[in-house]
Amino acid sequence: MKKLITILAFAALFIFSSDSVSAEAFVAESSASLKINTARSDTRVETLENFLEKYDSPLAPYSQLFIQTADKYELDWRLIPAIAGVESTFGKRIPYKSFNAYGWANGEYRFSSWEESIEVVGQALRTKYEDKGAVSINQIARRYAPPSSTWASKVKFFMRKIDSYPLDFDLEV
Repeated sequence: MKKLITILAFAALFIFSSDSVSAEAFVAESSASLKINTARSDTRVETLENFLEKYDSPLAPYSQLFIQTADKYELDWRLIPAIAGVESTFGKRIPYKSFNAYGWANGEYRFSSWEESIEVVGQALRTKYEDKGAVSINQIARRYAPPSSTWASKVKFFMRKIDSYPLDFDLEV
């Protein structure tokens, strides 16, 4: 969509302006402002961070990494944090220094950091679950937590709570 707008803007300026240098500058400036506006309208990081802070989660400072990882692997941005909510109350109840907020390998797996855990879980959800046909929460649940009949509904519950969490708008100018 951004490319189409840029091309149309360039074409219009090229047709109506003999100064192609100023047309190129306008297109470059328009593209830059599109990127800025898109970034400003994405409130997922702030929403997730506020939500995790409400739970005093040690994962709150990693909100941006959750979003980046979800985007990288084309996952729902709420999925990994919601799994952490179900498995460990958002990272608060984990085996000592395991960084395993996800119940990975029945809680026996140890990650070296929160960053590593987010990356490994994100990549695995893409390659070992979604790419192999488990695209819904219910389908993921059958492989992720097979004995549980409530895991999927709990993940969905937290996903809805994250999505509806209000932003703290700072009214100061």
